[in-house]
Amino acid sequence: MRIAEISSLETRQQFSHNHHNRLISQLDSLIKQTENHHSPNNLSTLSSDLRQTLTQLTQLAPFPNNSLKLQLWKLTYRLWNSCIDLSNAASISRSSAATEHITILRQVAADLLSLAADVSGVPSPAIKIASFYYKTGLIWHNLKKFDLASICFEKATEIVSKLDIKKISDLGEKKMILDINIARSRTAWEVLDRNIAINLLNRAKCLLFGSFEHYKSLANQFLMFGKSVLSQHDSVSLNEALKLMNEALDLCEKGLDEVRTLEEISELKDLKLKTLRFISAVHLQKGEYESVIKCVKVLREGSDGGDRHASLPVLAMKAWLGLGRYGEAEKELRGMLVIKEVPESIWVSAVEAYFQAAGTAGAETAKGVFLGLLGRCHVSAKAAVRVAHRVVGDDGDGVSEGAAKVRAKVVSELVSDERVLALFAGDGAAKDKTAMHAVLWNCAANHFRVKDYETSAEMFEKSMLYLPYDIENRNLRAKSFRVLCLCYLGLSKLDRAQEYIMEAEKLEPNIGSAFLKFKVYLQKKDHKSAVNQILAMTICFDFTPDFLSLSAHEAVACRALPVAVAALSNLLNLYTSGSSMPTTEVVVLRTLVTILTQEPGNESEILKYIKRAHTRASELGTHCFFGKEETGRREQNWFAVMSWNFGTKCGKEKKYELCVEFFRFASELFGISVDEQVEENSVMVCKSLVLSVSAMIASENQMKTTLLDAEVKHAVELLEKAEKILISLSPGSMESELFFMYTITAYDIQGRLNNPEFQQRLVKNFASSKACNPNSLLQIGLAASQGPRSNPQVATFALNQSLLILLSSPSPDYHKVALTVRKLIAVASIHRGETDDDAVHSMYKQAYRIMVGLKEGEYPSEEAKWLAMTAWNRAAVPVRLGQIELASKWMSTGVGIAGKVVGMETYKACMEDFISSFENKWREHKTHSSESRP
Repeated sequence: MRIAEISSLETRQQFSHNHHNRLISQLDSLIKQTENHHSPNNLSTLSSDLRQTLTQLTQLAPFPNNSLKLQLWKLTYRLWNSCIDLSNAASISRSSAATEHITILRQVAADLLSLAADVSGVPSPAIKIASFYYKTGLIWHNLKKFDLASICFEKATEIVSKLDIKKISDLGEKKMILDINIARSRTAWEVLDRNIAINLLNRAKCLLFGSFEHYKSLANQFLMFGKSVLSQHDSVSLNEALKLMNEALDLCEKGLDEVRTLEEISELKDLKLKTLRFISAVHLQKGEYESVIKCVKVLREGSDGGDRHASLPVLAMKAWLGLGRYGEAEKELRGMLVIKEVPESIWVSAVEAYFQAAGTAGAETAKGVFLGLLGRCHVSAKAAVRVAHRVVGDDGDGVSEGAAKVRAKVVSELVSDERVLALFAGDGAAKDKTAMHAVLWNCAANHFRVKDYETSAEMFEKSMLYLPYDIENRNLRAKSFRVLCLCYLGLSKLDRAQEYIMEAEKLEPNIGSAFLKFKVYLQKKDHKSAVNQILAMTICFDFTPDFLSLSAHEAVACRALPVAVAALSNLLNLYTSGSSMPTTEVVVLRTLVTILTQEPGNESEILKYIKRAHTRASELGTHCFFGKEETGRREQNWFAVMSWNFGTKCGKEKKYELCVEFFRFASELFGISVDEQVEENSVMVCKSLVLSVSAMIASENQMKTTLLDAEVKHAVELLEKAEKILISLSPGSMESELFFMYTITAYDIQGRLNNPEFQQRLVKNFASSKACNPNSLLQIGLAASQGPRSNPQVATFALNQSLLILLSSPSPDYHKVALTVRKLIAVASIHRGETDDDAVHSMYKQAYRIMVGLKEGEYPSEEAKWLAMTAWNRAAVPVRLGQIELASKWMSTGVGIAGKVVGMETYKACMEDFISSFENKWREHKTHSSESRP
């Protein structure tokens, strides 16, 4: 080597040595800062500087001499110890960020130590370096930094993999090598690399070294992995869990061959039994119930008295349930009663499982087991709530009504037991007491919904056992009393219902209690008290009009119609106050009238409310009261038709005073223009007006009184309105009956005013109208010919017109013809007397001419006989007076008419003989008179 090269090499070595010293010095300074850093916070800068120094030292590795390596070891241990101090401080402050920075410093310490790995003078340096990485990895794992933990464990594994394990004699070092594998496996499991995790555990089987601790650790890890997989519940996971647990069981059995002390044997046996119990649980989840029974049998029949773990009865019970052997399952469940150490959670779970499988048939057993446990172990109120909830179930569980009723009965007996009630004593059980009340209340509500009022009432009563008697729960107790009232109303136990609602009213006198009290009175048919209760409801502080509507509906359902009327009447009174109402006033009135129509004798009340409808429509306006468009038209028409119908009804029943008012309001209501007045309504208005006046006249005749002048004046006004409507109607829409009704009614009223000209004009107008017919004219004629205000001119005119129309018919009604003729004769006889004998005689002659040519019996024989006899009798006076010509005229007429009547032959013969005799006597008298003259 040349001198220049030697000089250059020495220079480089000198530079490297100086650089090493400078970095070591820098590292020492940073570690001192770490040692002086008493707070675990604000370590980010320090950790960054240490990592930078580590990077520079890594670039200078490998180190040339052993002293430098020793310096690094010492500095590294100082850094590690500082990390321990800082970790202790961080555990107090519970700062996760500080813990993370401290772990970074630990990682730096482990990396620094690995740079000086092959140092002389340090025993087992590789094991120490690996332990640094292992401990750092554990911390990263706990911080869930699994990637960093995995790096640490892998470095530790690489270091120990280079060692000759057979030469390692220290048990702690051997245990650490196993722990590194197990820790690395756990980290792989956490990142879901399960194949690597299980592979690492299988590798660890070579690191057992016949040690109890090693077997225990590895078996426990297999068990932990199996439990983790077991929670996933799918079939693949269950098979994997069973495989892992079998590995754990195999390790336990192999470990028992290696153990030496009784303590080690006990610990490993406990782990084996625990593993076997979990294997039983896997078989249970897989539905392999026979395998579960076998496992439990093995556990129970083991050495040293077998396993008596509290979970075994549960496992066995569930397996027997799965096999459908409920008797064996019940034995297991009841066997739990003798095991005082059974945790509450386990036996509650067992009771729930048994009941879920056995269903309603297991309710009684569940109750018995629970009550049996009360005397043997501590039972919490929470457990009682769970059992009660499990037995009654939830709404929608698909349980039949019968089964639900059985369950409710069992729970009722359970929760009313004094021992169970004692569990809820004290303030500590307040939440559980509330929970139990909710369970029982919901159960009662479910039965109430399906109308099982008996069960519902029982459960509501039991729920009140879990209501504190304090001010805070006062309203809830009142609510319970109200719902119990409803239950007993449903059961028709009205006295009990009344008792409960009285209690509710004492606690909370609100509208709900008042309304239920009203329902009780209704059910008891105490209508007077029900009406009084309606008034009491209206003064409740929380009263709303809706309750009056509801009361009316309830009363109608109970057929208590007077009560319904009272409720709606009170509701009507609120409309004038301007309050917000649940429905329109017209609907209330319509409902009221409809209810009143259900029973006879309510015409006066109906009239009152129809009158109110008319008055309110006038006050508020048609659209505001009845409504707009089609709705308003329907409402207005309903009231008008109802008034019309009751006017007609009262007319038929001869209640003419009511009839007058109904038809008057009908005319007013039909006349209201909701949208556009239609002609059909005009006809109804006219009819109503005319019938109202007609009812006035009928009432007068019925009461045998005389209409007052004011009443006559009012009738005239109504008829004037009717006349205007009749004039305005088109010819096609006018009804003949309507015109006739108007004519005959107006004729009567005008007669009271002594206005014969108007009467005559009325009848002539009618006779000239298309509405005219002989029957109507006959009725007018009859009316005009009778009574104190008769009008012979009108009567004669009407009867003549009627006769004319009758005879003009192709097939006349001769009965009416005969009646008309008789009336004409009567009118002429009464009003003309003897002054116009020719007029009367002409009527007889006309009757004779009518009979000429008619078939036998076509003209009424009785009427014909009457004509013949009266005509003959009219000759009596002239005969006596010697009025021979007049007498002959009437006798000839009588004989002529008698000749047309069948059955009067004898009378005719006698008449003819009398005429012949009369004429002979007249001639003799005449001759004698002429001879005796001078």
